[in-house]
Amino acid sequence: MSRKATRGILEFVGSLKRYPQISAFIIAGGASSRMGRVKGLLEIAGEPLIVRTARMIAPLVTDVAIVGSPELYAGTGLRKLADRIVHSADGMGPVQTPLAGIVTALHATSAPWNLILACDLPYLTADWVDWLLARALASHAQIVIPRNSRGLEPLAAAYRRECATPLIDALERGIRKVTDAIAELPIEELPESDWSKFDPLGRVLKNMNTPSDYDTARNFLES
Repeated sequence: MSRKATRGILEFVGSLKRYPQISAFIIAGGASSRMGRVKGLLEIAGEPLIVRTARMIAPLVTDVAIVGSPELYAGTGLRKLADRIVHSADGMGPVQTPLAGIVTALHATSAPWNLILACDLPYLTADWVDWLLARALASHAQIVIPRNSRGLEPLAAAYRRECATPLIDALERGIRKVTDAIAELPIEELPESDWSKFDPLGRVLKNMNTPSDYDTARNFLES
């Protein structure tokens, strides 16, 4: 899809936002080493996955941005934020971790609540995201995060803006794993049983990490 077409979609839904107090950020700064290609730009039904995700969630939130390389995603027509650069303590160069992407988003946002999504969730649905955001707005926690058989899913969760400071502090102290960084924050965990009606096949939070995963997702979604 062209940049002009993407922008047109997002502008068309601009007056229909369901949650105007929530911004969304798609984290796309990973190395994609197992996939061998940039995951967010892999096409499903002729559309890059990251654009597909943005188009799906755009009617729900006030705005959508990519956190990742502005150069890689220049053709998407979406707003882009380069990852916050944090250097490792041993001087070996910048740290690459999803935590840096979350910190970048929360440092930049002006919205009280923020949807954070990985770029490689092909089975994500608008109904599931709508449910998550409604739960967040009703919560007194700072992070509303789903838990499934693999554990907590911090890249399909909602974060309050004030999480930025403690997460920046954690990153600068050398913490790299998101679940370690959020361990001391007020969290509401959402068990898989809570959203089963939106995910009868148990796929909604399944990542697309390998070429085989991509083929499976494409065959399922394009059929």
